[in-house]
Amino acid sequence: MKIALIQDWLTEMGGAEQVFKAIYQLYPQADVYTLVYTPEILEKLEIPEERVTPSFIQKLPFAKTKYRNYLPFFSLAIESFDLSSYDLVISSSYAVAKGVLTNSKQLHLCYCHSPVRYAWDLHHQYLREASLQKGIKGFIVKYFLHKLRIWDVIAANRVDHFIGNSNYIAKRIEKVYRRTAKTIYPPVGVQDFDFQAAKEDFYFTCSRLVPYKKIDLIVAAFKEMPHKQLIVIGDGPDMDKLKKLASPNVLLLGYQPFDVLKDYMKRAKAFVFAAEEDFGIVPLEAQACGTPVIAYGKGGALETVKVGKTGLFFKEQTEAALIAAITSFEQKVEDWDAIGIRKHAETFDTSRFKSKFNSYVDQHFEDFYGSTVSIVKELKP
Repeated sequence: MKIALIQDWLTEMGGAEQVFKAIYQLYPQADVYTLVYTPEILEKLEIPEERVTPSFIQKLPFAKTKYRNYLPFFSLAIESFDLSSYDLVISSSYAVAKGVLTNSKQLHLCYCHSPVRYAWDLHHQYLREASLQKGIKGFIVKYFLHKLRIWDVIAANRVDHFIGNSNYIAKRIEKVYRRTAKTIYPPVGVQDFDFQAAKEDFYFTCSRLVPYKKIDLIVAAFKEMPHKQLIVIGDGPDMDKLKKLASPNVLLLGYQPFDVLKDYMKRAKAFVFAAEEDFGIVPLEAQACGTPVIAYGKGGALETVKVGKTGLFFKEQTEAALIAAITSFEQKVEDWDAIGIRKHAETFDTSRFKSKFNSYVDQHFEDFYGSTVSIVKELKP
């Protein structure tokens, strides 16, 4: 039996790439297809370069760093892969990976991180943040996003079964594609994070510094609480903006190695999370350290943070709401059970993801082919 694994691109490490790594570990004999990759990321994913087939975008100028500029070619590129010799196709998709061409004799399962955000639910936000609401350039981008939406719905019909990374995303899949999706939460490397029960007197957050992560909201809130310390790790386009906004009690450390990030995360009084994420692995990584989470109460955080036990929520993305949540948190700061928080994080461990994903593929493979021999078991190393 032959298996093909499809990922949108493999150019930077993030939650989707961690999922793909876990899937590849289940199917180490599979072939990998992607729009564009970098050898450095393949090394982190432990995928041999000879197993990877990129699209023609790989050879275009600056593709490894500016691949998003080739958005108009994404659908053509993903459809260029000849997968006709494979029995099982598994796509890990938050853009176009699900659009690979398969035939009626092939089973295609898609782990969907989200319908294309900038084409659907974040369409107008994306245009605002990129200053593309008006002008010729804006008109061109709107036209291509319109075409992408049409293609995206067509591509969704090529998938036999969808898996969502949260109930939140399963609802979005149903809304956009009119398809049902099974929720299998992404893998969290709980064992990679050190547990520490004794916490220190500072708050912590880490993220790519981009607008939708709302790090500016967190920094602005702590500016109004000068006696509380905030540590921020991460880099990105918003760094200069945050430097201008930050007060002396806010320490912006920029990019830091993983060991440094983990050290702050395990020692922090609480982890602060202000984004509306599809799932959000980082709050669970904080909980793996026994660190409670103060999170915006929308999106995937509602499924990963247990109110009153592993953290609490603020209802609006405003400074006042976050300040009120921190005040509430400190009123019972001695009541948080670090051991219980860690145990909750363990329910999202990588081993559990692999077990659930393994069973899901087994079930649908046997239903599709009428086989009593599991392809997953055959391929286990």
